[in-house]
Amino acid sequence: MQEPAHARRLDWLAQILGETPTRVSRASEDASFRSYWRVETTARTLILMDAPPAREDLGGWLDINARLRAAGLHAPEVLAVDPAQGLLLMEDLGTRTYLPELTQASADALYADALDALLRMQTTVDVAGLPAYDRERLIGEMELLPEWFLKRHLGCTISCEERDIMEAAFTFLVHAADEQPRAFVHRDFHSRNLMIVEHVAAAAESALLANPGIIDFQDAVVGPVTYDLVSLLRDCYIEWDAERVAGWVESYRLRLQSSHLLGPEVSAARFSRWFDLMGLQRHIKVLGIFCRLWYRDGKRQYLDDLPLCWRYAITVARRYPELQAFAALLEGALGERDMRVPRELPPA
Repeated sequence: MQEPAHARRLDWLAQILGETPTRVSRASEDASFRSYWRVETTARTLILMDAPPAREDLGGWLDINARLRAAGLHAPEVLAVDPAQGLLLMEDLGTRTYLPELTQASADALYADALDALLRMQTTVDVAGLPAYDRERLIGEMELLPEWFLKRHLGCTISCEERDIMEAAFTFLVHAADEQPRAFVHRDFHSRNLMIVEHVAAAAESALLANPGIIDFQDAVVGPVTYDLVSLLRDCYIEWDAERVAGWVESYRLRLQSSHLLGPEVSAARFSRWFDLMGLQRHIKVLGIFCRLWYRDGKRQYLDDLPLCWRYAITVARRYPELQAFAALLEGALGERDMRVPRELPPA
């Protein structure tokens, strides 16, 4: 017997396509309340997004999708939408995300495409009316660390002195973010949200950058110019050696200057500092988010990604004198624990 939600999706697809799909199967997992389904018909495959209106803003997704495509980026083409039901039918970008395709041999070519797309996003996408990645938003994200990682996951009690240390660190990171030029920020521009698209002919004919395909962009904002760069190059799911990352970062700094998004006075050292500290803000947030995904949403797999985020965060925090106390606080809180092991079960 079909679940009501699945029957509702099938009914809508039959109306839109004029035929019953030959198969509808789960296309991917997601950290939100959205679900994605691969729809197979006699002629092609498509992707159905089910975004419950009470939980997800389909309008925001549609807005950012249109902005990206208008700038010539390969966000999926929308074929049909029903806002009342939260259903959206779109182009299938395939199954080849960057993450399993990235190797020592392939990384330069794949990141070249991704950095081309990033530069176009930052210089071409219309940002009018988008929310600002401001102090309130940045601080709010970092507050996920004490709430979900330190308290809920590690079982720590935070003293007034430790709270002061965290607040000082958070303020320092926000000041570093405020120094940077502003641009379009995808917010999750990484290896699980970039696709190698095989059906490139139609994209080429429409002047889209065929690759990478770009997904999960609905939370876009206007913010610091290094945010998406660090999301890509200090990816929470894959790690590269520091020298290679530094080379990619410096090459991109020069491209930003050539595009006049970055002034000639911004040295390699200053840009690298921005990159470091923006990455620390992001990884502080992600440590909290990955724990919340288990304790609130029952998504266990993200706990296995904590060690890499932790390593990024501690490495950067130790590097800056202003963050030494913060680094010591984090290391003391973790102790000898295996952070991949949950402290308690999620709610039923």
